[in-house]
Parts: sequence; structure tokens; C-alpha cells
Amino acid sequence: MYFCSAKSDGMNMKTGLFFGSFNPVHVGHTIVASYCAQFTDLDEVWLVPSPHNPQKPAGALLPEAKRLALLRAAVVQQKLPLGVCDVEFSLPRPSYTINTLRALQAQHPRAQLVVIMGADSLAGIELWREWQTLLRDFEVYVYPRTGYNAEALCKQYRAKFIPAPVVEISSTFIRQALREGKNVNAFLPVTADF
Repeated sequence: MYFCSAKSDGMNMKTGLFFGSFNPVHVGHTIVASYCAQFTDLDEVWLVPSPHNPQKPAGALLPEAKRLALLRAAVVQQKLPLGVCDVEFSLPRPSYTINTLRALQAQHPRAQLVVIMGADSLAGIELWREWQTLLRDFEVYVYPRTGYNAEALCKQYRAKFIPAPVVEISSTFIRQALREGKNVNAFLPVTADF
């Protein structure tokens, strides 16, 4: 059983799903997700942390319980208009987006599920498991990323371009800065010992 803290249980809602490792969650994540929740036709946005993205090494991840706790704390402390859904923590590993979508669709059959991703992810969509099924059965909203022509990619893959702010902060940058002893509190919606 999983838990999604949101405005509703997904019934009759257009629900955006913002997937990520959130390793750790940073303001880039929360800015894009909050933009999608408030400036698009989505009724709500759920942040969906992945315990193990198959395209990333598992050893580089903070413990999943810590990432989930930081994500929930960020939403609460910053009073963000977002929900957190831990569905992937109860699914087989590694996490494949298509499997997560099917699990959520089974639980919320009347919800309209929308995948939110960056243009960099859409550029690599053909590496995803059952990517053609994902694009056929679910709407995909794409936000810009530096170095990618998001609008051209959206046209190619029949996705919807979302002109969210471009925020060039990554979890990799945060982790590297922490290793170097930098104070990165301004980049984190919540702080924690890493």
C-alpha cells in the first residue's frame, strides 16, 4: 500500500506526476513542480520519488527513507501546493515509469495522469521501458532545459510544452558542493545532514 498526500485521491482530477530521485530535493525541483501546479491546467501535482532509477547507479543515492522524508518536509515547511506519492516504494525495483503509471491508474481509474519531465528526459525517452506505450496512453508535459530544443522535441513526440522557469541547479551540483564543504542552504527547501 502506498500513500499520496494531495488535495484529493485523484478522482476526476488531472494529476501531474513529477518523478525523480530527489537526491536531494532542491529548489529547482520545487520551482518547476509548483509552476506546473499553479500555471497549467493540472488540478494537482504529485512529487513521486524513485527508490532506484534504472538509469542511475543505486550506490549514489541517499537512503530512500531520508529522501522521502526530505521531500515531505519540503512540501510542508515551504507550504507548497504539491502532494508526495510514495507509490514506487511498494513496486518492484528498479522503478520503471510505465509500471508506476499502471499502478496509479489501477488505484485511480478516473484520474487523468500526466507525466511531467524535462526536455533532457524527453530527448532520451526512447531508452525508457515501453516508451511508445507511455506516450500513447498518457499526456506528457515538458519543461525547458538548457541545451535542448524543448518545443521541437514536444512536436516530435506529441508532448505539451510548459514554459516553466529554467533553473540550472542539479542534485549532482548540490552533492558536490556539500563534499567541498559549501553552504548550500539557499538551494535546499529544507536542510538536513547528509
